[in-house]
Amino acid sequence: ASVVESGGGLVQVGGSLRLSCEVSGRTFSNDAAGWYRRAPGNRPELVASILYNGMTDYKDSVLGRFTISRDNAKNSLYLQMNRLRPEDTAVYYCVVGDQLATLDYGTWGKGALVTVSS
Repeated sequence: ASVVESGGGLVQVGGSLRLSCEVSGRTFSNDAAGWYRRAPGNRPELVASILYNGMTDYKDSVLGRFTISRDNAKNSLYLQMNRLRPEDTAVYYCVVGDQLATLDYGTWGKGALVTVSS
């Protein structure tokens, strides 16, 4: 299986970015999926997840600002990030797996750097 992110970049505080992730080599429509991020010096944290049935969940600090979505026909996962803050600066990873409970051990992409400048 392969997972490839795109869409990272530099944005000013309050701006928006959309991350995309293309999944290949597995039946994505059956997968749980999520976006993790790792800020410098920190461990990766799950910021948004989506189940095979479309049910979503968010880390409190991004709730209302970030939206996770999926297009099973395109084997793709997305993260729309609005009202970005400096503390959102991190490498963002797309991860897919069989279950949400074991997503940490799923298939990870190489990451996309998001930098929010003040």
